[in-house]
Amino acid sequence: MAVMSDTAFQPSSRPLEGMTCLMIGMVFFVVQDALMKTLLATYPVWMLIGARATISVMILVPLILYLGRPHRLLTPLWPLHLIRATLFAVGFCLFYTAFPFMGLAEVTTIFFSAPLMTALLAAVFLRETIGLQRGLALVIGFIGVLIAMRPGGATFQWVAVLPLICAFTYALSQIVARKIGDRESTLTVGLYTLAPSGPIVALLGWSVNQVFDFGPEFAHLRFEFPIPDGSGILWLAAIAGAGMMGYILNSRAYQVAPASLMAPFDYSYLPMAAVLGYLLWGEVPPVNTVVGMALIVASGVFIGYREIQTARRAKAVHIAPTVPFVVDSPDV
Repeated sequence: MAVMSDTAFQPSSRPLEGMTCLMIGMVFFVVQDALMKTLLATYPVWMLIGARATISVMILVPLILYLGRPHRLLTPLWPLHLIRATLFAVGFCLFYTAFPFMGLAEVTTIFFSAPLMTALLAAVFLRETIGLQRGLALVIGFIGVLIAMRPGGATFQWVAVLPLICAFTYALSQIVARKIGDRESTLTVGLYTLAPSGPIVALLGWSVNQVFDFGPEFAHLRFEFPIPDGSGILWLAAIAGAGMMGYILNSRAYQVAPASLMAPFDYSYLPMAAVLGYLLWGEVPPVNTVVGMALIVASGVFIGYREIQTARRAKAVHIAPTVPFVVDSPDV
């Protein structure tokens, strides 16, 4: 039996809007990542992320100035934005570093432990209830991550740890987005997520290259900035546009709906990534990746289902004030 508090579900929560934004955002992210994987053969990761940041600023700043309130360039919430931008920039540098060594489906399957981490962190920092059944689902999901990575196996690659670290930073960033909530417009959140990533990755890239001398195998990590030709500029602009739309829609989803509810819908990325990987590069995920993916997705979908059921019960309690504010929950 669980006693629900008045603040357990915020009246401003809009699950349908959040789900729609998140799933459309995933389409843009798949396009962005496919372009990233392709262009890493020509440009280093620092340049690609920096170009995305620069072009996004060129679009978002004039747009915010033109639209005016509720959008703003200066915000008192900048510390939260800076934390989120740093988590995104550092995490996805690691994510893209793994691209030349692993298939798109393999990298993203490991990364998609992020929704599981988001649900767990939401319970710790946002006091969003998990319960016994969802706790077991999280355990199953993380077992899926281990199967996909196969640590200690003959085919294990150390770079597989990089998308896992990215998953953790991503999960933390979504908790920060929920903290920001509706106090900030979507365009402002998008600007403050993307704009700082340019200088952050430039500093990170320069620092890493002072320590390591990257050979041809890691050419995409060299601190170099080759001048793109006309078609190269168009491809960089396409990455920036896809990434900007993905980040804006993703941020909006976590602003308007509970993190533990939104997290499972991130999985809409996985089948699209697997199909694109096969069509563009002939990548066929290994059996352990497919099994791990199935467990991770099943876990995430179950967590989302339990969250929706809990939200419905809470809504029924708010609508019928004559009913005692106590809900029997088989989940705890």
